[in-house]
Amino acid sequence: MNESICQFGFIPVRHDPDERAEMETQLLFGETYEVLEEIDRWKRIRMDYDGYEGWIDAKLDIKMFGNEVEQWRAAKKWVVPGPFAKIIRDRDRSSIIIPGGSEIYFNGTELNSFVINDETYYLAPNYNPNKQPGTIEEVAMTFFNMPYLWGGRGFFGIDCSGFTQVVNKIIGKRIPRNAYQQVMIGTDVPFVEEAKAGDLAFFDNKEGRIVHVGICLGRGEIIHSSGCVKIDKLDHQGIFVQSRRAYSHQLRAIKRI
Repeated sequence: MNESICQFGFIPVRHDPDERAEMETQLLFGETYEVLEEIDRWKRIRMDYDGYEGWIDAKLDIKMFGNEVEQWRAAKKWVVPGPFAKIIRDRDRSSIIIPGGSEIYFNGTELNSFVINDETYYLAPNYNPNKQPGTIEEVAMTFFNMPYLWGGRGFFGIDCSGFTQVVNKIIGKRIPRNAYQQVMIGTDVPFVEEAKAGDLAFFDNKEGRIVHVGICLGRGEIIHSSGCVKIDKLDHQGIFVQSRRAYSHQLRAIKRI
């Protein structure tokens, strides 16, 4: 079985083996995956973190040797708190910006170093892996004003369920990738007045399909990715955008993870 570790800031994962195809999600630095099949210049992969499947450019799949992927997968890793961190590649002293939610297993000779595929990296000195990420509200706010991007999971752009997934990943909670999957977990919060910071609010369309998700902040507010990551009002009807004096999303459910 061919398996590997993402060694780029992120890798686009597409619906079809075509660079023009829809990007459905992204692999983040340090996330592991297995290759299911290969067609021309493309490889279909399954992400270990959430089981998501899609196509990546074969040039971005770096061949691994021995049991390094298995060791990386099993190790306790530092999850980069949002929105990003900088690492230094020892070989050429070049820097790589990696997004919040990336995973690092410090297996190098120094406390801030790690090795992947015989390549040594160092965490930039202004980042402290021992520092706690903070509350879910504090982590969510580090993504404030980031632009919406369909399929995005990082600071270059993030979609609504990518935002909720990555924020929860940073604080140590694993949830599925898409909103319609996320709504299936957790316990129901029957009234919006009972929502606490960190609860997930879900919204549907006229056909009853879950199409949006955000993180409750309490106080009748929600932070979510819609155009950009922003804060709006939340009540029993849904999300109320004050600048438009109108509701943008219809509330379906609130879940506590």
